[in-house]
Amino acid sequence: MSNTTHMTSSIPIGEFYMKEEHHPENPLMLGFWIYVMSDCFLFASLFAAYAVFGTHSAGGPGPKDVFDLKIVGINTALLLLSSITCGFAMVENTNNRKGPTLMWLAIAGLLGAGFVGVEITEFSHMIADAAGPQRSAFLSAFFTLVSTHGMHVSFGTLWLVVLMVQIARYGIAPNRQRLACWSLFWHFLDIVWIWIFTFVYLMGVLR
Repeated sequence: MSNTTHMTSSIPIGEFYMKEEHHPENPLMLGFWIYVMSDCFLFASLFAAYAVFGTHSAGGPGPKDVFDLKIVGINTALLLLSSITCGFAMVENTNNRKGPTLMWLAIAGLLGAGFVGVEITEFSHMIADAAGPQRSAFLSAFFTLVSTHGMHVSFGTLWLVVLMVQIARYGIAPNRQRLACWSLFWHFLDIVWIWIFTFVYLMGVLR
């Protein structure tokens, strides 16, 4: 006991804490991945809820009655194209080309905004046809899941606009890590939408 105390006291306090504490080298990316994992749990819960309530239409319209795969196909194409243009932006970002980076990011943002616009149009048509979220458990689960994803896309588009302003003003280097986080977030939303398209829309129509 006395030997341990003597060894500890012989080490300067500053040096002791420098040796004992280990901080992450990249706290921004660590925090971002923690956020993504929390979002995974959120969407997993919403998918589980839809799996339970997806067949409870309460005698009202079901998936075959309210889903239009043509509209959904257009929305899927918009989001996939935005993910591709996001990849082009990251390539230009790696090459330190600010102009092309901003151009591809602008295209990705416009495609994302188009996705949200088409989704709002789809929702408005469903509500006008008396297929709103209050109609049945199926529609409540559907609107909750799909609108949550849509709100994420809206937030991602707003985040992109702010990021583009920062890149235009301060250049690529100070914003490279932020752009990497946004790119991963955008691709994550793309993956979630593929699951929604397959599990909700496609299986709902073919069921």
